[in-house]
Amino acid sequence: MIPVDDITKLQIQCVEQWHSQEIANPFEECTESILGTACQQHQYNYLLWHEEDIARSREVTDAQIATVKRNIDRYNQLRNDWIERLDDWITNDLTKKAIFPSEAAKLNTETPGSAIDRLSIMSLRIYHLDEQLSRDDIDDAHRDKVNTRLAICRLQHFDLANSLKELVADIYAGVKRHRTYRQMKMYNDPTLNPYLYSKKAPSVKATQLQ
Repeated sequence: MIPVDDITKLQIQCVEQWHSQEIANPFEECTESILGTACQQHQYNYLLWHEEDIARSREVTDAQIATVKRNIDRYNQLRNDWIERLDDWITNDLTKKAIFPSEAAKLNTETPGSAIDRLSIMSLRIYHLDEQLSRDDIDDAHRDKVNTRLAICRLQHFDLANSLKELVADIYAGVKRHRTYRQMKMYNDPTLNPYLYSKKAPSVKATQLQ
C-alpha cells in the first residue's frame, strides 16, 4: 500500500524546509522508494512554481524570460516524467505482490501518480497563501480573501488525500485497475517538435473567427 499520509506530510514539510534551506531530497539515496520518488517529483513542482512566478514579473529582461521559459519547459517535463515513475512504482509493487485486478475492475479517471502531483501543487499553494498573511502591507479585505482561499484549499487537499487513499485501497484490493499513462510530451522532443527538427521554422497561420 502507498502511505498517502506520509507523502502529504513529506510534501508539506519539504515546502517549508526548501524555502529556508538548500533544496534537497531527504530520500536522495533511495529514490526508488515511493517516498523518495514522491519527494523528487515534488521537488520539480517546487522549482517549476518559482520559475512561473519569475516569468510573470515585469522587472525581468527579455533575455531572462527566455531562460525562465526554458527552465519551465525542463521542470515541467521532469515533473511529468516523475508522475510516470510514481505510477510505474505502483505497477512494479503490484507485480511483486502478485496483485491483479478482477475482470470487473474499472479504471479511475486519473492515476495515483497524478493525484500525488495535485497534492504536491496544493501543498505549494497552501504555503504561499499562508505566507500572504504575514505581509505587513495588506488590508483586511486582502486578508479575508486569502483566508477564504486557504480554507477552500485545505478542504480540497483533505478531500483529495482521502480520495487517493480510497483509490489505492481499491487498486490493491483488485477492485480498480492501475495503469501508467505516458505523457508523451512533444515540445521537448527534437524529433517531434517542428521548430526543433526543421531548419526553417513553420509559419504560424492566423485564423479569424467567423
